[in-house]
Amino acid sequence: MTDYDLSDQVVAITGASSGIGEATALACARAGAAVSLAARRAERIEVLAKRINDEGGRAIALPTDVGHRVQAAAFVERTQAELGRLDALVNNAGVMLLGPIDGAPIEEWQEMIHANVFGVLYCTHAAMPIMREQGSGHIVTVSSVAGRIARAGSGVYNLTKFGVGAFSESLRQEGAPLGIRVTLIEPGAVATELAEHNRPEIAEQIHKTFADVTLLEPDDIANAILYALGQPANVSVNEVLVRPSAQAR
Repeated sequence: MTDYDLSDQVVAITGASSGIGEATALACARAGAAVSLAARRAERIEVLAKRINDEGGRAIALPTDVGHRVQAAAFVERTQAELGRLDALVNNAGVMLLGPIDGAPIEEWQEMIHANVFGVLYCTHAAMPIMREQGSGHIVTVSSVAGRIARAGSGVYNLTKFGVGAFSESLRQEGAPLGIRVTLIEPGAVATELAEHNRPEIAEQIHKTFADVTLLEPDDIANAILYALGQPANVSVNEVLVRPSAQAR
């Protein structure tokens, strides 16, 4: 991996309890950034923060449900208050609950919109005034290849990720005159816990679909995020699509 220097920067990361979020926190901390970690699973981010601090980095764990507006705002505001500034927000928290639209449990739709949409909106809303006042900042949102290609069996997940992509482009245009960069990261299939949160029959189908594909690892996406964050101030990496080499769509 290319070395990027994030010394003296503060990076706030949502969904940091596992997978891409955890890998991104470690990558940013090892590049010199102080990191704040948000997730609902408090014990996991506390363990991760201790690991980073024990390695000589600086991390704070802030248990947060980003889909709740007050909690999301508090996460961003406490990041600035406790770490001194906010250079980057990585909107990574998300849920992928697949299955047919017909007969779907509505609660699954609500959970995805809560995390995938409102989580991004609320954290971004809280971060923008801080970054505007600084005259700099970077908002990275982790979307999905599902934000580019809709398929039967993933309609509402597609809805959330297509929406995040549109929001990110509008945000990029608003942020450009303010010195705020915006990046959309679109992973293909990654070896994380996301699939395991589905109903058993859906999880089994996901595994069958990718049985012959060597999946991406969370570190692969963390490297893409670090690449975007590590560019000079005059370079804005707006969109990164990363698939496993054997993933056709």
